[in-house]
Amino acid sequence: MDRPILALTRVSPTARAAAAPPAVAGRNMRLLVQLRWIAVGGQLLTILGVHFGLGVPLPLAPMLVIVAILTAANLLIRVASYRRPMGQGAVFAALLLDVVALTLQLYLSGGASNPFISLFLVQLVLGAILLRPLLVAVLGLATVAAVAALGLFGVPLAWPPSLYTAVPHLQAFGSWISFVLTGALLTIFVARVIRNLRARDAYVADLSQQAAQEDGIIRMGLLASGAAHELGTPLSSLSVILNDWSRMPRLARDPELAGELAEMRREVDRCKVIVSDILHSAGAPRGEEMVLISAAGLLDAAADDWRRTHPSTPLHHDALGVRDAMVVAEPAVRQVIASLLD
Repeated sequence: MDRPILALTRVSPTARAAAAPPAVAGRNMRLLVQLRWIAVGGQLLTILGVHFGLGVPLPLAPMLVIVAILTAANLLIRVASYRRPMGQGAVFAALLLDVVALTLQLYLSGGASNPFISLFLVQLVLGAILLRPLLVAVLGLATVAAVAALGLFGVPLAWPPSLYTAVPHLQAFGSWISFVLTGALLTIFVARVIRNLRARDAYVADLSQQAAQEDGIIRMGLLASGAAHELGTPLSSLSVILNDWSRMPRLARDPELAGELAEMRREVDRCKVIVSDILHSAGAPRGEEMVLISAAGLLDAAADDWRRTHPSTPLHHDALGVRDAMVVAEPAVRQVIASLLD
């Protein structure tokens, strides 16, 4: 290999922007925006239905202003989300605004006697899932304070005389609608939020696994690099000693011994090449750059290397068909060719 070993680590398929924590926070904020659109539509429908349908007079101006504020907040969040990612602070502010808006609407429409007071549970449950403990505590205290204030203060509904006998039934029907709406919103939105959080957790777990794998690869690279450095000195010493022996007249006169010395030098040279490749694969520079050579030259060099290590085995090769092709002088390619020949 002619690149550091860490460059070959696998890129996790889940390590994408869609699963990163900022993207998950953005999707959760979009869920809160969708929930607020439902709240805006529900409040508008309920206000108009009670005021004009049932004939119960409501302070339309302030209640519609609250609906308009929620609508404007949704539009601002949509614009701001394109400029920068939304964090937990933005999520907390959105939930707190919903609590304040619901408190004011309930204050203007009966206070704690309003059956839709159970909708506070939606903000509390979502906050408990999305926010860190400190923000959850603040949101919980704000909600408890709001419910307590509604128990003490509130604009009572001015029921028309024709509905006096139907008030208990209307209260029961409103409580049923509130329960169904709260249960449906919690089921749908909590499930979607949890799915987003699971994607984030899977992303973090995959990063941890990849970091552990890279740590192991780093350790292997350091071990290989250290071993290669340690082997460099004795191999150089062996090469010097063998060269000195080959020039000694007494040893040079013995053909069998001279042949064995030549074989030993070839093996030492081969070990030095292997050590050099290990250092390069681990990221240590060898002082040489990758160059383009002809495919025929690469095959010829690989064949010559193999013949030097297997002098007793005949090898014939033909590179005429690839004379004009150019390839990178990659040591790994020569190693693969040598392995095939072996």
